[in-house]
Amino acid sequence: MPKISALIITLNEAKNIADVIDNLDFADEIIVVDSYSQDSTVEIAEAYQNVIVHKHEFENFTKQRNFALSKANHEWILFLDADERIPEVLKHEILETVQSEKTADAYYFYRKFMFKSRPLHFSGWQTDKNIRLFKKSKSIYTEERLVHEVLEVDGKVDDLKHYLIHYSYENYASYKKKMLSYASLKAKELFLKGVEPNPYHFIIKPAYKFLYSYIIRLGVLDGRKGMIICYLNALSVYKRYPYLKELIKSSE
Repeated sequence: MPKISALIITLNEAKNIADVIDNLDFADEIIVVDSYSQDSTVEIAEAYQNVIVHKHEFENFTKQRNFALSKANHEWILFLDADERIPEVLKHEILETVQSEKTADAYYFYRKFMFKSRPLHFSGWQTDKNIRLFKKSKSIYTEERLVHEVLEVDGKVDDLKHYLIHYSYENYASYKKKMLSYASLKAKELFLKGVEPNPYHFIIKPAYKFLYSYIIRLGVLDGRKGMIICYLNALSVYKRYPYLKELIKSSE
């Protein structure tokens, strides 16, 4: 029977780590790569006999994920964020998939975004999907992306039909902090590409992000939740350019 390596990268995920490990109890090994959490994430993870913890300095998401990949012992990789959960129907679909005679080399999971404990139905999240299940020998995260990393797959990619649950929004402050962190990493990525910010980046791009998500992608139908998510996602787009400007100035 094919074996599965479940991988999780963490930073200060004490509130989530036990639940996500319990959720992955069907995996043959669980590997946690922690970037020196200052809470009890590591202690909680190490209390599980079926979990191996590696501490690794965080540089960017791509390098952290590739480091985790290097520690996996099995061909099938199941990568989960600490705030993601696999419902029972998806768990069965995963096991049936890896045991099939003919498989793709990687699989997208559609994600259901949760605003606190309630699903967000629109706001640009209705078609959100990420590759979470794939063959180690066929895949690597591309070095060109530092955030919202992209998995390069040398082979066939397919979709699983059941949804992964994404508990990304706990409260306004934590989600804003996350968006600003993404903006900082995106600024570094743009800096390495030689991008120079201009008025389009500061005004048009974030405004378009908000209006596209809120109007075209029907965030307005999510009510107050949609307004908050669309605003914070647009804020992340805006903030990357002041960060980029600072990087350019410091390099001169």
